[in-house]
Amino acid sequence: MNKNRLSSTMQEGLNKQMTQEAWAAQVYLSYASWAADEGYNGIANFLFRHANEERNHMMKFLEYILERGGKVRVDPIAKPPDDPTSVQNCFEKVFQQEIDNTTGIYKLVKLSHEESDWATWHFLQWFVQEQTEEETLAMGLLDKIKVAGGENASADALYNLDRDLARAPDEAELAESKTVENP
Repeated sequence: MNKNRLSSTMQEGLNKQMTQEAWAAQVYLSYASWAADEGYNGIANFLFRHANEERNHMMKFLEYILERGGKVRVDPIAKPPDDPTSVQNCFEKVFQQEIDNTTGIYKLVKLSHEESDWATWHFLQWFVQEQTEEETLAMGLLDKIKVAGGENASADALYNLDRDLARAPDEAELAESKTVENP
């Protein structure tokens, strides 16, 4: 008896996104290692935490595929890109990686809608919100780096950013949670 409740196209897409999440974890690990090597331990800590978050996302996909009776395919992941050239470049790369992740999630949401696969559509809504948070967080960091001088940021400004990221929350407050009373 076939218990798979995913179309072959959806199963393929979910497996591909699972691999994308694994690759994102490797990217964060790579950039965190670069930051630590450069002496930015707060930034490294922030990036290491996000590597763990991406691994958790990978596991959510794996578990969902299994729960729907699908076949998990663990593919090799590509080598992360080259090390960043600066703190600004690091977070530009992080932002782009998050945009790429969002694109993959949106393709799956569209496919789930087209297939009337409402269980998968519902599962993916958590990721839609998560990616909104991730992009907002990365944009906020890029804004801070810009204010600090961008590529020409002073050592003091980078020191403060590093210190702040060691304690920074891993989530961004989204516009949808804002009100007139709580702008």
